[in-house]
Amino acid sequence: MNNEKKILQILNELTGTDVSNKRDDNLFETGLMDSMASVQLVVDLEEACHVTIPISEFDRNEWDTANKIIQKVATLQ
Repeated sequence: MNNEKKILQILNELTGTDVSNKRDDNLFETGLMDSMASVQLVVDLEEACHVTIPISEFDRNEWDTANKIIQKVATLQ
């Protein structure tokens, strides 16, 4: 499974919603994610995609949509 599919699967599990057709929707403004979900997202992404995401560099505005998350993970590899 490629990272894009892994990330969408993680987001689907965290939000309880299929986000694959809503990739540009803001996950925080729509209420699908909160700060607790952000922490879990980082942990899950690091494990599934074999990347390191420093919490100090986690700017919610850069990680607020599925597409942005996919792009950020790609830059960390």
